[in-house]
Amino acid sequence: MSDPDLAAFEAMARRAVAALPEPFRSAAAEVVLEVEDWPDDDLLDEMEIDDPLHLTGVYTGVPMTEKSFSDPAPWPDRVTLFREPILAEWHERGNEELEDLVTHVVVHEFAHHFGWSDDDIASIDEWWT
Repeated sequence: MSDPDLAAFEAMARRAVAALPEPFRSAAAEVVLEVEDWPDDDLLDEMEIDDPLHLTGVYTGVPMTEKSFSDPAPWPDRVTLFREPILAEWHERGNEELEDLVTHVVVHEFAHHFGWSDDDIASIDEWWT
């Protein structure tokens, strides 16, 4: 069986967003959601990440907690998932459903949109336990 393509990944990610409880689901609907195979070199350099396998997703934008009507963002908020790093983690784990891993990455990245830091997310994230 071959690995799911970009379209299948996007479908999984969209199901994860649709499953968010309100009011998060409505807020997430305004974010551009995309799936790419790999993060580009500029993004990796900006985030100081040497190995592209270490970046499964990224939120780009202004978190809801920092938005201002007097200083609107010039571009839409965006969540991007990276298929190949997610697939690599899924194969390495061997004990998780791929859709569960995609959902985890989606929820993590949208949490940044809602204003959560990595430390905030880690304090309640049971994924790694």
